[in-house]
Amino acid sequence: MTGEEGLYSTLVTNCIFNVFLLYTATALNIITIQALRKTSSLPRTLKTLLLSLAASDLAVGLLAHPVFVVYLIIQIRQNTSDNAYDTVFAIFFETLAAPLATASLFSVVAITVDRFLAVHLHLRYQELVTHKRVIAVVISIWVISAFLSLVFPAVGLEWIPNRVPGIMFAARDAVCFITTGFLHYKIYASVRHHTGHIQALQVQEETQNREMTNAARLRKTALATFYIYSLFLACYVPIFFVNLARLFCGQTALIRHLQDYVFTLMLSNSSLNPLIYSWKMRHIRHAVIDILQSVLPSRH
Repeated sequence: MTGEEGLYSTLVTNCIFNVFLLYTATALNIITIQALRKTSSLPRTLKTLLLSLAASDLAVGLLAHPVFVVYLIIQIRQNTSDNAYDTVFAIFFETLAAPLATASLFSVVAITVDRFLAVHLHLRYQELVTHKRVIAVVISIWVISAFLSLVFPAVGLEWIPNRVPGIMFAARDAVCFITTGFLHYKIYASVRHHTGHIQALQVQEETQNREMTNAARLRKTALATFYIYSLFLACYVPIFFVNLARLFCGQTALIRHLQDYVFTLMLSNSSLNPLIYSWKMRHIRHAVIDILQSVLPSRH
């Protein structure tokens, strides 16, 4: 198989995947947003942050996937022209993918910080982490994401005169990945310590049961956010390294093939997140089932 034939296969394969993911990201996140709105048992702060992440995932289904499919079709019809690739990819990445990816990244970080504060602040959490402050954080996430994407060019484009913007984006991603991983470790250690401390105390059975129930609830939400973070890491780290490779090695044949695959993998995160919510968050799962039962025809 020649290099051109291999690139053609890469484009067709990714086009098929993205057409499928277009529908799954859109449908699953519409259902998830509705389920989150109906779920009253989740803390309002966590629900708001999850809605922000679901909104960015829905935007990926409605906007990012279709534009990426158009880009792939253009490449197929133009016989995989590199010039067309650079132009279309630059427009696509800067106007859609970059702000959505940044908003998703910051939303995952914010969800982790929220769970970390819930574990460490205990009774002071509701006093300090108010719903209005979380809404302000969500608005800031979207404004900053749009601002960064407009001010700094996309990573790795050949017409960039220097590597500073690419290095800044890489440093931002690395800091977010490492910080979020460290916070999840601290959450796990604190919940485990807190559970053991409650069991060791000589307190009334009713009080102990209440404390254990609260600890179990925190542990479940922390575990769910850890799965969200792990999935995000699995989908975003490959494109992080491919962008670094292109930044320092240039556009090699291997990188050219990998680019489309890792970009599709990154976008697939928007279809997988709703599955994590339904799997690890019982109340959201029940709300999703109720929604599906109301819209799907019943069999008698």
